[in-house]
Amino acid sequence: MLFEIKEVDRKFYKDRIIDFLPDKMIDLHTHVWLDEFKKKNREDKLRTVTWVNLIAEDNSIEDLMETYELMFPSKQVTPVIFSSLERGDRIDDANEYIRQSGDKWAVPTLLFACPWWSSDELEKKVKAGGFLGIKVYLSLSDPKIAANDITVFDFLPRHHLEVIDKLGLIVMLHIPRKDRLKDPVNLAQIKQIHDEYPNLKLVIAHVGRAYCDGDVGDAFEVLKSCDRLLYDFSANTNSWVFEQLIKAVGPGRIFFGSDMPILRMRMKRITRGGIYVNVVPKGLYGDVSGDKNMAEVDGSEAEELTFFMYEEINAFHMAAKVCKLGASDIEDVFFNNAAELVRSAGPTKKFRFDL
Repeated sequence: MLFEIKEVDRKFYKDRIIDFLPDKMIDLHTHVWLDEFKKKNREDKLRTVTWVNLIAEDNSIEDLMETYELMFPSKQVTPVIFSSLERGDRIDDANEYIRQSGDKWAVPTLLFACPWWSSDELEKKVKAGGFLGIKVYLSLSDPKIAANDITVFDFLPRHHLEVIDKLGLIVMLHIPRKDRLKDPVNLAQIKQIHDEYPNLKLVIAHVGRAYCDGDVGDAFEVLKSCDRLLYDFSANTNSWVFEQLIKAVGPGRIFFGSDMPILRMRMKRITRGGIYVNVVPKGLYGDVSGDKNMAEVDGSEAEELTFFMYEEINAFHMAAKVCKLGASDIEDVFFNNAAELVRSAGPTKKFRFDL
């Protein structure tokens, strides 16, 4: 067994999760890779948080599918998969593994795109691999750019946007910058992409990294005219943020995503000093004393901690109750919206949720 399912997990799932979820689900945001693809010496740790590397060295497609079986008994979960890459990794091998995994398991795939690729390179890679779009990430931007100065166009260049817009495919965007969703540069560039590239499907991952109440600002007011903008709530457990999202855009543009494998973590997320903190069992993930986003508990408090995955879904459940979403709305968020998105980007393909 990949990891242990404890009584606290079974009870949490039975009491708060199973009846809330539809029988079929699509997880729009999952990372699949093998450790052999990763460069061993990292040079860009200051650009991204490091706690995510404590959860799993890799996440094979087999591990991902086993995770769903363990966490969601009686449910069918189809992931949308893409790699997890940084500069110096074996990028072509990692993307090829995604292609092979997609074919083997009949699951949708996104290409992890590098900003230094030309338009022709990107288009050839997308078409050759049968990818439904691209995943882009700030760590692939020019190393000379300071972390707080990175902009969306530094890792999602316009010539890539033109290709994806022409093909009508998906862009999975993890926005940069310390102010996250409320950052005015991020908001201006998101709006610019939405307005200038009407055929691509832009997904703002993690609700724009709005993990704390203070991360939202006036974002939804600024973006209210962007009526094609899509959001996943992966790796987020803030029910208040979810409420604001539901009120702003409605359930038709919201998607369940996990950010697997990090949602295997046992944790409870809190806010401290305006930043999020993952509270985990003492010693389970090694020495986390120097990480501002981590804290430890032991004894009975530690024994009560369940999976990040369940905490995320429960937080959305709480927001759905406040916003009076019905069963059909929940089915849209956890299945129908993603099924429609995937089919619009790959209309000739058959995936496991169709079988």
